[in-house]
Amino acid sequence: MEVKKKTPTNTITRDVKYLAEPTGNIYETVVLLSKRANQIALAEKKELAKKLEDFRTDRDTMDEVFENREQIEISKYYEKLPKPDLIAITEFEDGDLYYRMAGQEE
Repeated sequence: MEVKKKTPTNTITRDVKYLAEPTGNIYETVVLLSKRANQIALAEKKELAKKLEDFRTDRDTMDEVFENREQIEISKYYEKLPKPDLIAITEFEDGDLYYRMAGQEE
């Protein structure tokens, strides 16, 4: 998952009327951003699961807890990434997000 450097890692206050300008309706903007954030979250989850699959063992019990440095580092990396909704908003503000309304011709 490629994250832009300028994507904030924490929430910032945004003016709602500027977010609504491209679509003309704040509710359409919110739906658009939530769908994109869900796509990003799903992609991150698949990527993390793929990386952590190497560390799985057949004998996972509550008594045995293995501390693997690589696994911890991978988990910390994904925890530090910006949240999917912040990435979606940044893509939307930069014009990198392609969308079209249902029923409209291209």
